Amino acid sequence: MSTSDETLDRILAEQIYAGDGYKPFREMTVAEVEARANELAGVAGVAGASPTQRVASVASVWKGLGEAMRREDAARVADLDRETLRSRAERLWVIPPGGSFL
Repeated sequence: MSTSDETLDRILAEQIYAGDGYKPFREMTVAEVEARANELAGVAGVAGASPTQRVASVASVWKGLGEAMRREDAARVADLDRETLRSRAERLWVIPPGGSFL
């Protein structure tokens, strides 16, 4: 599934909690991306959490984003090339499928 430029821009602008407050996804650092991956992986490992497989797959995409940021020496998410972002954007669930977790 290809993410349009408009959707990608909306995802990059979305406010994400990053440890000490909210910031636009585009401004997240590699440490914050890795912390999010670890947080989601921890939730996926909790017995009784449902559906853990789906959370684990989202955690894996966040982990891959952090790896891409390190590989490309990107200080912030916005420093990644758009194709790298486009290939992961919707699978990160910055904006959940259907637009809401509720």
